[in-house]
Amino acid sequence: MAATSENAAPLKPLHGTPLVLLTIAVAFSTFMEVLDMTIVNVAVPHISGSLGVSASEGTWTISSYSLASAIMQPLTGWIARRFGEVRTFVTSVALFVVFSMLCGMATSMPMLVIGRLMQGAGSGPMVALSLTLLLSSYPKERQGVALALWAMTVVVAPIFGPILGGWLTDNFSWPWIFYINLPVGILAGIITWTLLHKRETKTIKAPIDVIGLVLLVAGVGCLQFMLDNGNDHDWFSSPLIVTLGLIALVCITFLVVWEIHAKHPVVDLTLFKQRNFTVGVISLSLGMFAFFGINVVFPLWLQTTLGYTATWAGLASAPVGILAFLLSPILGRNMQKLDLRMVVTFAFMVFAITSYWFSTFDSGASFATLVVPRFVMGIAIPCFFIPLNQIYLSGLPASEIASASGLSNFFRTLGSSVSTAVTVTLWQHRGIYHHATLTEYVSPGQPAANQFVQQLSHMNLTSAQRIGFIDQIVTREGLTLAVNDIFFLCAILFVMLMPFIWFSRPPFGSAGGAMGH
Repeated sequence: MAATSENAAPLKPLHGTPLVLLTIAVAFSTFMEVLDMTIVNVAVPHISGSLGVSASEGTWTISSYSLASAIMQPLTGWIARRFGEVRTFVTSVALFVVFSMLCGMATSMPMLVIGRLMQGAGSGPMVALSLTLLLSSYPKERQGVALALWAMTVVVAPIFGPILGGWLTDNFSWPWIFYINLPVGILAGIITWTLLHKRETKTIKAPIDVIGLVLLVAGVGCLQFMLDNGNDHDWFSSPLIVTLGLIALVCITFLVVWEIHAKHPVVDLTLFKQRNFTVGVISLSLGMFAFFGINVVFPLWLQTTLGYTATWAGLASAPVGILAFLLSPILGRNMQKLDLRMVVTFAFMVFAITSYWFSTFDSGASFATLVVPRFVMGIAIPCFFIPLNQIYLSGLPASEIASASGLSNFFRTLGSSVSTAVTVTLWQHRGIYHHATLTEYVSPGQPAANQFVQQLSHMNLTSAQRIGFIDQIVTREGLTLAVNDIFFLCAILFVMLMPFIWFSRPPFGSAGGAMGH
């Protein structure tokens, strides 16, 4: 590690056009990687229909990508030290482009899931290293701006994802959500390599922790597979799910014990000795769990229950980005003047209020009604991401930024990945429960039900058609009540996170020990 920082010291920051070009290239790489987590969200019903699988199996395309990306992110520090930060970043971009193309060419669900796994694995180091490369290329006094610009791309990408995904899916076909990465990735890779290949960091031949790597892949892989398939196999009444759960538990437990004592750990758990890192990463992961859950279930509900097209579901999800985009640079410039714990608390409060607001909607909610809380929620996004990045990096030496950024991105991605599986499962379960409860009201003893059935009798429907029509309404209302439950639970989680962030300790002004004072 020391060798990297020694080599980094004489490098002068970039200025002028090269700095602008590098910022654009690195920002677009980050944008693409994060975009690909959400661009698929609105296309899931189309992908499922095209490949002949259920909507819940379709969500594997989201979680398989998150899983592979999550596993690769803690390895970023080791890979970057072994091969150099610039070389690792550019290779990561190239692999991402190749596997994006293969995802678009997939003709079956297993093929697409494997493509998404490889795409996620290729892209893993991209996000963590993009922040490291920006911080090392910016002058010290402007590193707050670099951090804000980086966070802005992470913030804006999930917003453009649903619109772009919806528009491409409706107007072309779902493979285009993957093909769009090709020109962006190729340009970003070429610009970054041209500007930075002479600024390569010193490499160290550190041995890879094979046992740690095997435990990480087996533990996290089994956990994700269990979460994705648990619902279809009726959870722990299935021997397969029990086996996967036990393997995940054993591997993750052994991984923690092994990594604490390993000489060259694959996951640097010593970072958790830093109080701010621990508080920042836990807040980021749990906050991301609730935020991502809302972003997955919302477009699914709009399309499968309320009859929205992919484009309109994307447009209903998108307003969350307007205020986020406008506020990010302002917040970045003024971070030194603010108590970051107060900013994050404000973010959690806005998230909680808007999540609760969503939980009050019924299936008759108009597009305008749905858009307003999404718009308001945008205030919280920069106040959540930007300060938390600053908090968990505060006080760390420059040589540990890649590892810290990789590890925090691992937990952030894992939070998103687990959230997809948990929220979709919970939504389906609560939908079945509410359907059963509502069905009790559809009986001859209920005056309102009798009145509705009589109204249907004027529509020249057969008895079977009338029952089918009523069942359709009950299903729609059941799934709407279920989505309300999820939004309400997310609101509770956000409220619980508010006091937790106050365990972090200022000063927060030294991201990587290099922030200007």
